[in-house]
Amino acid sequence: MKILVTGHAGFIGFHTARCLLQAGHEVVGFDNVNDYYDTELKEARLIELEQVAAGLGSAYRSIRGNLADRAAVESCFDQHCFDRVIHLAAQAGVRYSIENPHAYVESNLVGFANVLECCRQKRVEHLIYASTSSVYGANTKMPFSEQDSANHPVQFYAATKRSNELMAHSYSHLFQLPTTGLRFFTVYGPWGRPDMAPHLFTSRILRGQPIQVFNQGNHSRDFTYIDDIVESIMRVADGVALPDPNWNSDSPAPSCSRAPYRIYNIGNSHAVRLADFIAAIERATGRTAVKEYLPLQPGDVADTFADSSALQEHINYRPSTSIEEGVSRFVQWYREYYDI
Repeated sequence: MKILVTGHAGFIGFHTARCLLQAGHEVVGFDNVNDYYDTELKEARLIELEQVAAGLGSAYRSIRGNLADRAAVESCFDQHCFDRVIHLAAQAGVRYSIENPHAYVESNLVGFANVLECCRQKRVEHLIYASTSSVYGANTKMPFSEQDSANHPVQFYAATKRSNELMAHSYSHLFQLPTTGLRFFTVYGPWGRPDMAPHLFTSRILRGQPIQVFNQGNHSRDFTYIDDIVESIMRVADGVALPDPNWNSDSPAPSCSRAPYRIYNIGNSHAVRLADFIAAIERATGRTAVKEYLPLQPGDVADTFADSSALQEHINYRPSTSIEEGVSRFVQWYREYYDI
């Protein structure tokens, strides 16, 4: 198939594009390569994709552009006929959304609207897009289920991603555009974002610098290894979203519809305390962390924990990489990439 991957210079987008190339698909990547974090890492990912494509003889094109630029997005869709669109581009970051909300409006709302409209106009067979576990916001019932309400976000980033889910439903309902939203739970692994905890902790522990441990390390996250995320994306892309014939408008299920619309959690289904995650990094690095304990940050939630049973039922796959294995792979990559 010919597949558009937006955000292919980003962490999840890079891994997804590489896996698609290795599977023999034709890939077009679209990314503005912004400076939210180290652009050298993004450029290195793009070089890696070029090398993978060249080595396999795979068809691959990289487009640099802003999804909020309607003309640029329309030009991309005019030049290519896509079988699938995997939309992973977004302005990421929970705390950054508190300081720079307009960046999230431009990328996550305007950009997504442009993608939706082009998918409609060009009759794309299936749009798969990234959402986030952050949409569960103020929810405290564990594990988080797609059948739970997600209408109380506690930061603006989550609000924009929840808006994406609602925007997608409107296009699925009005135009019968099949859409599937994927709520990712704390993704980590090689080539990961430098602003995320695994990268920050590993960097500082290896250099003997103190790490900031928020909430005394007592909050928990459903850490999900990147390979499990990508395998789930690949399988979901193959299974085009369909209307649910059992959907009841008197008691509407949030994750499906009479329209071709689905939402799935993608998580390891195992909540890990931050303190235990740090301990895994200490074991993998052979170093002891110097810890600076701080209170929970504004916009953070205390715990995340995914119920991924619906995903497993749909694609016959469940994320299962252990923290020990995933952290070990990440630390090995980190040492090699940064020559430490």
